[in-house]
Amino acid sequence: MGVAVSSWWMAADVARSGHLGVVSGTALDAVLARRLQDGDPQGHARRALAHFPDQAMAQRILDKYFKEGGRDGAPYRPNPTLTVSPSTAAVELSVAGNFVEVWLAKEGHDGLVGINFLEKIQMATPTAALGAMLADVDYVLMGAGIPREIPKLLTDLAAGRPGGITIDVAGATKRYTSTVDPVEVMGEYLPQLRRPQFLAIVSLHSLASYLYRDEEIRPEGFIVEGPPAGGHSAPPRGKMQLDDDGQPVYGLRDQPDLRKIAELGLPFWLAGAYSSPEKVAEALQIGATGVQCGTIFALSTDSGLAPAVRAQLMERLTSGSLSVRNDPRASPTGFPFKVARLPGTMSQPEVYHARPRLCDLSYLRTPYERPNGTLGYRCASEPEDAYLKKGGNLEDTIGRKCLCNGLMANIGIGQERKDGYHELPAVTLGQDLDGPAALLELHPQGWTATQAVEWLMTGASDAGAGRDRSVPA
Repeated sequence: MGVAVSSWWMAADVARSGHLGVVSGTALDAVLARRLQDGDPQGHARRALAHFPDQAMAQRILDKYFKEGGRDGAPYRPNPTLTVSPSTAAVELSVAGNFVEVWLAKEGHDGLVGINFLEKIQMATPTAALGAMLADVDYVLMGAGIPREIPKLLTDLAAGRPGGITIDVAGATKRYTSTVDPVEVMGEYLPQLRRPQFLAIVSLHSLASYLYRDEEIRPEGFIVEGPPAGGHSAPPRGKMQLDDDGQPVYGLRDQPDLRKIAELGLPFWLAGAYSSPEKVAEALQIGATGVQCGTIFALSTDSGLAPAVRAQLMERLTSGSLSVRNDPRASPTGFPFKVARLPGTMSQPEVYHARPRLCDLSYLRTPYERPNGTLGYRCASEPEDAYLKKGGNLEDTIGRKCLCNGLMANIGIGQERKDGYHELPAVTLGQDLDGPAALLELHPQGWTATQAVEWLMTGASDAGAGRDRSVPA
């Protein structure tokens, strides 16, 4: 769902209903910093920080970012960017941001809560995982890559050992890792950590089989995500071919063999066009544990979308004019990315071209090794001349959008720049809208996350499966 659209309050409602509520784990350091700068009007972030194990660290963050009454139109203060070897300030904000989101999602109930990370945002993962585990997260989910090192990372952190992952560095002549040491970060305030279960998001049975074969990289289960799912998706296998609308064409080679995944013996969930009771029943009959749903929850009244953005989406869903394009160029990661077509957002060419080209949040940037052996960082969405000076190729910049700033604008915390430019949304949804359209007929004024769960679970009853756990994420 992008940044904080899968909100803590929505995850809490889903968890209370007996299913796995999942929060987005992307850019939660910036989310916390900006919510505090907006005055934290309902006090949620400060309430969570009051339960953070290291109160001195929590106070440092409050002193730096909290503004009583909000910013009054001033630009958001920049937060430190993550690098292969992040600064202490970057580590602390990342740990606290992930703690806050998970703690709030788990507050007041004993349901299950997970957090969804992106393999493409590698440099954020170790500190984000530590923060989530400090809040006792139950599950970690990860896709958009091959998450082979996450099981060991979680095991190491739970044991109080330094945990790290390999960082993909362009032009690397050696192996680079990003590591976080729980003892170094938390010191005497480090509690006993519980290892969460890990679910790998895969698109093909071959990747599931690869991860299964070695106990060190084996997850506790799989989420099998098809091409219609929102956000980033795996590119088609083989040479990229585009349809008349410029979207990647997927074929039989891109369809997972669910029988082979089931034979591995681990629980699995199906995602991408499974947001209806009929599809839930189909998934359970195939042998899946349940389904993962995004769009139907992103459109709910409990999602983190800014009210104006959600209202625009619902208006177009009601009129039958809502559509989602799988843009092969939008993301600087090189993965196709689903973008909802909405006037006044980055989905419109004229809006995209009017935006000053810059990269200041930097979550999707790529580390590269300079000729002298030091590391630099570049993003295909940054100014072309800067990207070229850093050794990038001009063709890689064509059509790239600043997803980081756009996804922040989706949830009402887009940057307001000194020159008067306001960052505009870049909304991501799944391409299958049949489920939301059907639910709209039952709830013309909109639906809550709980109502969406109840509707979906009528499919479980049809399948004779009782109350299997689904995964909204």
